[in-house]
Parts: sequence; C-alpha cells; structure tokens
Amino acid sequence: MLISRTYRDDVNRQIIDAFRVHVIHSRQQIRSPVTSIARTNFFHIKRGPVWIVAVSKHNINAAMVFEILNKLALVMQSYFGKIVEDNIKNNFVLIYELLDELIDHGYPQTTEIGAIKMYITQAGIKAQHTKEEFAQITSQVTGQIGWRKEGIKYRRNELFLDVLESVNLLMSPQGQVLQANVSGRVLMKSYLSGMPECKFGLNDKLTLDKVKGGSGGQASYGANDSNGGGINGNESSSGSKSRNAIALDDCTFHQCVKLSKFESERAISFIPPDGEFELMRYRTTKDISLPFRVIPLVREISKTKMEIKIIVKSTFKPQLISSKTEVRIPMPPSTSEVTPTVSRGRAKWKKSDNCIVWKLRRVNGLKEYSMNAEVEILNTNSDKDDNTKRWSRPPISMNFEVPFAPSGLKVRYLKVFESKLQYSDHDVIKWVRYIGKSGLYETRC
Repeated sequence: MLISRTYRDDVNRQIIDAFRVHVIHSRQQIRSPVTSIARTNFFHIKRGPVWIVAVSKHNINAAMVFEILNKLALVMQSYFGKIVEDNIKNNFVLIYELLDELIDHGYPQTTEIGAIKMYITQAGIKAQHTKEEFAQITSQVTGQIGWRKEGIKYRRNELFLDVLESVNLLMSPQGQVLQANVSGRVLMKSYLSGMPECKFGLNDKLTLDKVKGGSGGQASYGANDSNGGGINGNESSSGSKSRNAIALDDCTFHQCVKLSKFESERAISFIPPDGEFELMRYRTTKDISLPFRVIPLVREISKTKMEIKIIVKSTFKPQLISSKTEVRIPMPPSTSEVTPTVSRGRAKWKKSDNCIVWKLRRVNGLKEYSMNAEVEILNTNSDKDDNTKRWSRPPISMNFEVPFAPSGLKVRYLKVFESKLQYSDHDVIKWVRYIGKSGLYETRC
C-alpha cells in the first residue's frame, strides 16, 4: 500500500490490508469493480499499475464513489502527470492535501481542478494569501460559479473544441452489422477573459425539431468561418439540413452547463472553466458512418495448410486520410509458419500474440487494399480429435484514427458573450476538430 487516508473510525488499516491480500491471491484477475470482504465494501479503479480504492462499511451510492475516484485521478494527473508508483512517492504530501480538500469526513467537497489549484500549489505548499484573497477563494468554492474565478485576462481570446469519438463494431463474415455504437466526448480549451457565457449547438434531432435546420461545417477542423459557418453561422437555415441530424441516445454535461436552458431551448449554454475541461459525453447507435469495412476470406486446404485473404475498404471521403491504421488477424494456436504479402503497408506474423499485424500508416478515403497469407499448421490432432473443431476463429480487430466524426455530429454554432469587458463574438478565435478512433472494432471470420 503506497498511501492511505482514513476519514472515519469504523474502517481500520487491517481491513484495508485484506483487499491487498485478496488482489495478490487472485493474481489481479478481479472482474468486479466492487468487492465485499468481511462485511466491508471495496470500490476500486485502476490507472496503469496503481489501484485507487475507496472503503466503506455502509450501503452507499456506488456511482457517487466511482465518480469521486475518477475525479481524484484527474486531479492527481493535472498536478504530476502519470499515476505511477514513483510519482505517488514523490508527491505524497501533495496527495494528502488533495484528499483533505476533495473529501471531508467521508463526504465529497469540491472536485473542480481550477478551484483547487487556487489554494494548493504545484509544490503542495499553501500560498500566503491576504484576507481579500481568502474571501475570494471562499466565495468561489461555496458560490454559484465555483469552477471559474473572476479577473481572468488574456491578450487573445481563443476557444479550442475537440469532438472525440470511439467507434465500436461487431460485423458478421457476410458484412452484416451485428452491433455498432459510438461513444463521444466534447473537450474544450477555454482561454477567454472575464466571465463569458458561451452558447453551443449541435445537429441532434431534438435541436432541429425546435430550431429549423443548422449550418454544419464540412471540414474536419477549422478556424472562425473557414469551416463554412459551422461555429459562427446563424442558428437558423434551410430545413433541408435536418436530414443530417443525429439521434443521441444519452448525454451528460459538465456542471457548468445550464440544464434548464438545454431542456427548454435545446441549446448548451454555460460559463466555461478556465483551461481544459470535458464539456459533455454522449452515445449514439443510429446512422453510424463506419470508416472501414473488413472482408475476410479463409480457405482450409488441408489439416496443415490454410490460405487467408483480407480485404480492407475505406468508406470515408477521398480527401480525408486515416492514420495509425492497423489490422490484427488471429492465427490458429498450432501455427508454425506464416508468409503474408500485402498490396500496401507492412504485415508481420507476431509469434508472441499469435496473430498477423498489418500496419497501414496513411490510408486515403475510398481505397481498397488486400493481404494474402499462407499459413502452415502443425498436425497435433490425433484420430480421436478429428471431429472436434480445431480453431474457434476469433474475430479480426482493427485500430485507426480518422479526422471526422463517425456519428455525423457537427458543431452548428459556438457563440461567446461577455457584457462587462464588451468584446464581441467575432473577436474570439475558435478552432473545431473532429477525431474518430476505433474502440472494439471487430469482424468475425
């Protein structure tokens, strides 16, 4: 155990050691994030090799506990980077201070990184504040806008918006989509002076039912009006754009978002925290643009020989380029030799993982590439096992990164209002970027 903090007397360190012993005996193969030992509940998350565990003897809200654990991990990462053993040992005084600020007698307090950094410095030493500064800190932590302090000034007002999406797919060998969904996040970097109010609109179907149409940018990223008015355009346009609307299954927002306005106007209105933060998360399962299609062809010539052909088709626009593209084709467990040939990229049989790794650095849209491989298999089956299935044929997986949102989500507008400093929306430089990545992207053989 690297570090611990006890908030109540009903939990002692001997009980905490019981979880450590349980992890060691299970060889870290604990599937459930909640474990009960001796009428004590252990809630854990993992960040690399480090386990972050909350302990309670009461029947408490598990969702709240995991939210606090994830917030604690984000706060620690913002102070000293990766959560690894050496960083924790070097910053244990700072971590104790963070734990005392985040949680009081077992109850969660402020978890906003911007507010915490006002009175806990990088070195973990309390700054010497005046009475006025202490009053300002208290007002911020306990006030209505606890995530942003007043008096912030920048020489140039900028907003960076990243739409990050992960595509999950399970496809049959015949090309039928068995399961597909997109989980997305909207990240924002805010460098704005004063206390600005931002208004943000998406092309979701509920929004377009309230407001006719939307002007969505066609480029994957852009500054100001260079993306066809996608972030500075008017809120209304022709109703024909509603066909490009997406259906969000669910979405969650940062605490700065005014939920009442979202319910009434379907507009995301908020006063942003200073710096980087996650504005919203969402999920959709309809009308997903799958960036790639994988067509597997497997032919068993004999018990000791097999031929595999994999065709990869990119389905996105020709002007876009996919990066970090990789296809992993599992091999039978008794494979002795594999000789792959590809039309593009490089393919290699990775013996340690028993799969062919086919790497394509840059893939343009509407292209087709193929890989052929001859597989030699050791004849380890006896006559009794002739009727058994030799190979379960695990699915082919794929990794990639494409510069567009597979869900079809577009930023219709992003406006900034600041009444006190009186700078206009057109004075703010705005950047929008769309990135689609592979989640669990599999095709059955």
